[in-house]
Amino acid sequence: MRVLVVEDEPDLLASLLQALREDGYAVDGAPDGEDGLFKAEAFDYDAIVLDYMLPKMDGVELLTRLRRTRRTPVLMLTARDGVKDRVLALDTGADDYLVKPFDLEELFARLRALIRRSAQQSQTRIEIKDVVVDIAARTVARGGEQVALTAREYALVEYLAMHSGKLITRSTLYEHLFDENESTLSNLLDVHVSNIRRKLGYDFITTRRGHGYFIDSGTGEAPV
Repeated sequence: MRVLVVEDEPDLLASLLQALREDGYAVDGAPDGEDGLFKAEAFDYDAIVLDYMLPKMDGVELLTRLRRTRRTPVLMLTARDGVKDRVLALDTGADDYLVKPFDLEELFARLRALIRRSAQQSQTRIEIKDVVVDIAARTVARGGEQVALTAREYALVEYLAMHSGKLITRSTLYEHLFDENESTLSNLLDVHVSNIRRKLGYDFITTRRGHGYFIDSGTGEAPV
């Protein structure tokens, strides 16, 4: 999953970027509202962490403009804990808010919930044949046994599992699994898919040559 963090405090921005990367996210940063809006409109993020008070363009204005074209889930960060401020953020289009200072574990949990709702996935455990993807714990098990995946392998499994039954193009996967600073190789997805099949079964991920990948939802219907 790919996340954008818009935050003008350099230390907080750096720590959030590092923490999210360590938790397996592809993540981009923006130090002000103008840069944040440009990236939010240019890329298809799974979620945005947006500070309320920003230079050049504050979070409310950024969100107002963004909502004209994008429905990306937004978690608003604010040092203001007044009811009016929270109401304004939510009425402007924020999906959730978190008051500073906050605990990283709570931020991660709120992000996971926003991403699940956006993908219309209400459960934290996704069962596909004998494979269980636990989104909350960020683990994968097969036949009741934990399977060791790299951060990128897990991200690929999670994204396909949350969109099971749908054909996901290679370009979409690259956009959601890699951040703006990563140089990607054309065959990198094939390498990850091959490793995942070796660990979770060769029929776990299906390739539609020339189009992309999908995980069978079990309905018997062809993905579109």
